[in-house]
Amino acid sequence: MRKFLRPMLAAALAVLASAAHAAYPEKPITMIVPYAPGGSTDALARIVAEAMGKDLGTTVIVENLGGVGGVPGVQKFLRSDNDGYTIMFSNMGSFAIAPTLYRSMKFDPKTEMEPIGLVAEVPMVLSVSAASGIKNLPDLLKRLRDQSKPSVNLGNGGPGSTAHIGAEYFLYLTKTKAQMVPYRGTGPALVDLMAGTVDMLIDQTVAMIPASKGGRVVPLAVASPERISQMPDTPTFAEGGVPEFDIAVWNALAAPKDTPKDRMDKLVSALNYALDDPKVKASLDSLGALAPQGERRGPAEMERLTSKDLDRFAKLIHDANIPINP
Repeated sequence: MRKFLRPMLAAALAVLASAAHAAYPEKPITMIVPYAPGGSTDALARIVAEAMGKDLGTTVIVENLGGVGGVPGVQKFLRSDNDGYTIMFSNMGSFAIAPTLYRSMKFDPKTEMEPIGLVAEVPMVLSVSAASGIKNLPDLLKRLRDQSKPSVNLGNGGPGSTAHIGAEYFLYLTKTKAQMVPYRGTGPALVDLMAGTVDMLIDQTVAMIPASKGGRVVPLAVASPERISQMPDTPTFAEGGVPEFDIAVWNALAAPKDTPKDRMDKLVSALNYALDDPKVKASLDSLGALAPQGERRGPAEMERLTSKDLDRFAKLIHDANIPINP
């Protein structure tokens, strides 16, 4: 009798296990964003989270955990269960820059996450406060080199952020200096840029396009081969005399290491669904963000870019003598 029952019990357990996996997700999914609300990464995360939730049949909750270099958010992500109910939306700041700048992060993106895929590539824009009186990039360079005047205040979204590395790269290329003013995210930095508390900021079009609408923020240059349709009056960096500045920020989504493959497959599929959603496409286009197509979608391309840019930015941090934090 026992010999007869064992196969039946095994079959029943297999069916139950299969049903449990098939039911995923049975509850909301948390999408960690390691930056403060109101910035570029936060804006993109909310656009994608809503569409992914529709495909997954659950709510995808965006949880902002701002902090220096994105460290608090990344560390919570690393401590999360690998059950598919916690994922992280970030950009190359967390995935390829901060791991070099912040030893305390203790995060090796090559081995400690499961890539889901790229979400968007976004050009960077250099903008100044209208209160600064600076009208174009040559004027800004002249002002930065004028030692008879007070230092220009250059805001950024916090050490290790793409805004920080973009600012450092710009100063490195132009052989200029400015007074760095770090914030706990792009959102607070933009508030002070609009108020004239800081003079300039380099960040993604996702943040800069909306900020420039009211006239208190003046975009001077965009890091793209040609002017973009969303900011037709803004010259490229090449037009402004700094053609070497070519940083575009990639944003991406990852799950904790060893998240089950069937759940990873659902998350990858949900991201692709979101990127094909007409509403998402329109939102990304309005913000100057370019969604990946074809082979650039999925885990493999994100894994390739992460590995490449970890090495690229480690070299820049060394060459530009950017301080490494303990």
